[in-house]
This record gives sequence, C-alpha cells and structure tokens, in this order.
Amino acid sequence: MTQGVYITANDRFLEYAIAFLESLRAVEPDLPVILIPYDENSGKVGQVLGDRFGVQIYPDLGVIDQLAQRLHEIFGAGFFARSNQFRKQACWFGPFDRFLYLDIDLIVLQNLKPFFEALETTDFICCDYQHAGGITNVFSPAILDRGVIAPEEVQSIFNGGLWGSKKGRITLEDLENCFQECAAHPEYFDFSQKTSDQPIINYLVLTRIPQRRNLATWPQKGAGSWAGSQHFVWENDRLMDPKVNQPVPYLHWAGIRIEPGCPYWDLWEHYRYLQESKPPISPLAPPPRSRFQRLKSWLKNKVKT
Repeated sequence: MTQGVYITANDRFLEYAIAFLESLRAVEPDLPVILIPYDENSGKVGQVLGDRFGVQIYPDLGVIDQLAQRLHEIFGAGFFARSNQFRKQACWFGPFDRFLYLDIDLIVLQNLKPFFEALETTDFICCDYQHAGGITNVFSPAILDRGVIAPEEVQSIFNGGLWGSKKGRITLEDLENCFQECAAHPEYFDFSQKTSDQPIINYLVLTRIPQRRNLATWPQKGAGSWAGSQHFVWENDRLMDPKVNQPVPYLHWAGIRIEPGCPYWDLWEHYRYLQESKPPISPLAPPPRSRFQRLKSWLKNKVKT
C-alpha cells in the first residue's frame, strides 16, 4: 500500500512551492511527493523541487494531456478562468494507492498521518470550513431547487486546496460523465468570483462518493485553516485556534495573495527562508508604483474627500 502527496505548480509559483515543501519536510521528511506540471512552463520548478526535496514528476503525462483535451472538448475555450487547475484530477490515476492533494499556497504545520489513517475507513477526506459559508463559490441555488444534491449535503462542501482519496475511486469514465453533466448545467454552479475547478470537483465528489469525511468536524470540531482567519494565536511555538483550543493543522492562503503584509506573512516567510538567507526585498513584494500611478491614486483620494 503506497501513499503520498500530489501537488501542481509551474515556474511562476516557485516561491510558493519552496515554502510549501520546506513546511512539509519539517513534519514529513520522507513522504513521497509527486508534481503534476501545471503547464509547459514547469521545468524549473520541477528541477528545483526534485533536487532540494526529492519531488518526482507525475509519471504519465499522457493522462494529464488526455484530461486537458477532454475538458476543452466538453466545455470549450474560455469556460473556466484557470482550466489547468483540472490537471490535479490526475491524482486518481497516479501511483499512490492513498493520496492527498495539497495546493502550494499553504503551509503544513502538523504530521499528515491522521489524514492517511482516516482513508482506511472512508473513501474521501477533507479538512476545512468551506461549508460554513454555504454554497457560495461552489453552487447556485438551482442545484438545490432541482434536487441534484440534498440540503444536508451542503455540509459536505469542501475547499479544493486539500483533500484525499484512493487510486481508482474515480475513473476516467466518471470524470467524462461528470464533465458532460456539468457542461449541460452551468446554472448549477457559482463562478462569480472566478473559481475554476472547485465547483466541479465538489459536484464530482458529492454525486459519486457517498463515503466521505471532513476531519475539521469529525469526530469533533477542530481548528480552522484559512489564513483569512485573524483569531489564530501563537502558544508555545504552535499556531493555535483559541475557539477550539487546538493547533492549526495547516494554513491556507486561499483567495489571498501571498506578499509582504498579507495575513501570517511572517509564518510563510519563515518557511520560505528556512534554509536560505532572506533577501532585503522579497521577490513577492509588489513593484514600486510609477509617478503616474501615485498621481492617479492621489487624485482619486482627493475626489473622495
């Protein structure tokens, strides 16, 4: 029984990927990690992550190309803001019998053993409070009005940044049928804030995997994980959620640009430069504004006052 982590990245997000892998290796030094290339500009990130962290490239790039081709054929060009996010669906067909998919805009703060142990007794796991916001950014009311999913299944909505399952639990035929159904009913989904794969993967899981578990709420309510939550505090070198008095298992900057001044920047920066000297100016810092931009901003504020 093999188990490991899948990620997806390209050269543009090398900084994110390094910080993520540093945090992962701090708690999981030997866990296998496979990179699913986000696009053709992934050579540098693949080499750096391979050399520094032992990350391997997904072994069957043909599967990824097949997924991309079918997605384009079914939905057409321009349907999704970032269609390459669907490449992560190759997780179902990779070498790991049990796997976790993790976005690289997160920092891992705890050992992942509980996630893999949970997959011994269920087919799908997540660990977040996406459902607390209802159907926003995932579904529209139409999917409930037409009985496609039951109202109680709203509690199973999850964030696509961290989830786990088993090899082959979803087949290529399942994906094909799912894509066809979703393309036929775009009114079921909420793409108003430029989300891409999250509505579709939620539909896939909620309609095809009845055995699923959210570790943030089972067996009891656990800590949050969103970097937009301002109430986390440091206690004894651990980031804690005081609402439940439990350590934060991972921190995810979903919907938040990671840059100097963003929430929990110091934590992200700590892992990014865990083994390097920190530069005087972060490569993620926004470029300085031009004189014209400063003048435009000044005039805009002047009009407001």
